[in-house]
Amino acid sequence: MKQTRRDFVRTLFVASQGIVASRFLPGRLFAETGPAPSAALNFLVFGDWGRQGEPDQAQVAEQMGKVAHDMDAKFVISVGDNFYDNGVASTQDKHWRKSFEEVYTAPSLQVPWYVTLGNHDYRGDCDSQIAYSRLSRRWNMPARYFWLSKKIDASTTADFFFLDTNPMIREYREKDKEGTREKILAQDVPKQLAWFRESLAVSEAQWKIVVGHHPIYSGGDHGDSPELIESILPLLEQYKVQVYFNGHDHDLQHLVAGNVNLIDSGAGSRVRPTKETPHTRFALSSSGFTAVSLQADQMDIRMVDNNGKTVYSTAIPRIPVVVVKDE
Repeated sequence: MKQTRRDFVRTLFVASQGIVASRFLPGRLFAETGPAPSAALNFLVFGDWGRQGEPDQAQVAEQMGKVAHDMDAKFVISVGDNFYDNGVASTQDKHWRKSFEEVYTAPSLQVPWYVTLGNHDYRGDCDSQIAYSRLSRRWNMPARYFWLSKKIDASTTADFFFLDTNPMIREYREKDKEGTREKILAQDVPKQLAWFRESLAVSEAQWKIVVGHHPIYSGGDHGDSPELIESILPLLEQYKVQVYFNGHDHDLQHLVAGNVNLIDSGAGSRVRPTKETPHTRFALSSSGFTAVSLQADQMDIRMVDNNGKTVYSTAIPRIPVVVVKDE
């Protein structure tokens, strides 16, 4: 059987990342098997959370459990900064129990968690977060960047591209104020960007969704990321990516750049001030998370605060995708 470009990209990525665990072979990592969902693909998105069960984290976790139950969420996406302040030291670090296992205890949250890395995670051992995937039934971080496919219905697929944006940030490469410069410089940014471009090009999914820790545009404390505006946003626009989820700024925001919706959901625990920008549709300094209901032709977004109140909702229509054929 002839190997397609899409299969080649996936196989090349798995080989280059050194994924050896059987649960992360290409068929398991990139494609959801079984019957397609009958109505919508429902999931939660949040980030910047792991503070050993502090009150604000616990409040958000409680509301996540309620919303996940009500909407029958199929998975949770974490946009990074999973463990404060210094990541985890190993797969046996107490953070796993105090910040994750003993906080997100609701039955509705015992679903797959798909996780990306934040800058605070780089202060610890990122490889331990990858390795924990082999010990946990719900923690899924097969590599620092990866591609995941989910079925919405019999004829509609969503492709999720999880990025490691940390080594893309110039300040982290030039300064060592967080003690992470050596780890950052060890990452091959051109290789990741090449993989990302090629993966977007071969994706035939009706929905393309990208997840990263750092914002592209933001009215939050950290603000815009010029490096991502330069290197990531043009690819999102070129390949008709509809949504980019991020954290880093500790708030809830919806911004729009061209046809790309930017959803900041970094309010999993402590929050910081935010403001409106020319790209802003919504901004609120509040702990909370984002609930997503993805249908064939529309994505419904609902932002929920730590008291369970829906503070913002919007509908994002599907836009046509670009399919790049082999010449």
